[in-house]
Amino acid sequence: MSEARSRQVIIAGAGIAGLTTALSFAVRGYPVRIFERAQKLEESGAGIQLSPNATRILDRLGVLSALRLTAVRPTAVILRDAASLVELGRVPLGAAAEARWRAPYLTLRRSDLQSALLAHVAREPGIELVTGADVRSASLHAHGVTASVETAGGTVRAGGLLLVGADGVWSGLRGLNGSKGKSSFAGELAWRRTVSADSPAAQELIKIGIAGAVTAFMHPGFHLVTYPVRGGSALNLVALTSGSSIAESWSGRMDTAQLKRAMRRTAPALRQLAEDADAWTVWPIHTVAATEPWIATGGIALVGDAAHAMTPYAAQGAAMAIEDGETLAVQVVGRQGTLGAALTAWEKQRRARVAKVVRRGATNYRAWHASGMMARMRNIYLRVHSPERLAARFDWLYGWEPPSLKV
Repeated sequence: MSEARSRQVIIAGAGIAGLTTALSFAVRGYPVRIFERAQKLEESGAGIQLSPNATRILDRLGVLSALRLTAVRPTAVILRDAASLVELGRVPLGAAAEARWRAPYLTLRRSDLQSALLAHVAREPGIELVTGADVRSASLHAHGVTASVETAGGTVRAGGLLLVGADGVWSGLRGLNGSKGKSSFAGELAWRRTVSADSPAAQELIKIGIAGAVTAFMHPGFHLVTYPVRGGSALNLVALTSGSSIAESWSGRMDTAQLKRAMRRTAPALRQLAEDADAWTVWPIHTVAATEPWIATGGIALVGDAAHAMTPYAAQGAAMAIEDGETLAVQVVGRQGTLGAALTAWEKQRRARVAKVVRRGATNYRAWHASGMMARMRNIYLRVHSPERLAARFDWLYGWEPPSLKV
């Protein structure tokens, strides 16, 4: 096997996880081939929050400067009661976040992040991106891994050191490493829309005091998160409710009666948002069981949602995918010649980190949806803790640095 092929990394999927992983390997001198099922890469999702643990890595990869052109650096995360609109607590961001965690907290469109990643991938001579190519299967052997890829011209085989499954929550590669393969519907729906900052809906929200901030409106059985995107010219809205499973796709349309019921006891400015039925796109929230394997030591690793799709309550899905790609490259490159040991160490390292993030999301969900005595205790807690003390509770998350290699 040639030296190039012996170090070749094959990636299935050109989303955030796949592109970040590709760059993380390429900047360390490893050739990469990305196979993307779609013929054309198009915008997916709506808004996205990138906390400092993610932007720190993107800065090292050279991507952050491009993001700053369209991203917003919000001033704070503000928690409000969705019925009274009273501010209950806040975590300072902006310059305070950058000073505390040594990297910015940004809000932006998901497509802006993907575009910036793609632009850097295109400039890396060691990365080849092939669209309209679906990785269907793979075989492990003494010299690495060979992937079978379906293209318009027929089946091709791609060989290399490592196959990375970055093909999302409905991963087709999840079963290759012994996983049962399926994700599970979490019983929650995410209702999304983006509105122009000068629209009547946005202006009503801005009167409340959300301009320039990430704001979470909390209510039993419902919460709404708003934040600026497109340089502040638009607002991204995400409402979370319980619901029934819909088709396994990223988004669709659905009767907003369910959203209206969840918001019926909230403030008029919030209830009005649900009246415009055509504006909302609904996303089913799927998760992957924490017990499912992420690796096959012979040369397969899953990253991002393919490995550990999680609920969005900690706003860390994209950040965990970015961390995955960077840490996987660090382990594989740092343990040359011992791929199995590198993958085992990486999975152990990442499982502990991801599990803690998942617990943080579950805590947020309980707090944001609390009622009765639990809600009163939450409000007291937020009232007696200063913004700085609340920020300190995120040091483990936002201040995280990729750990050094431990042999």
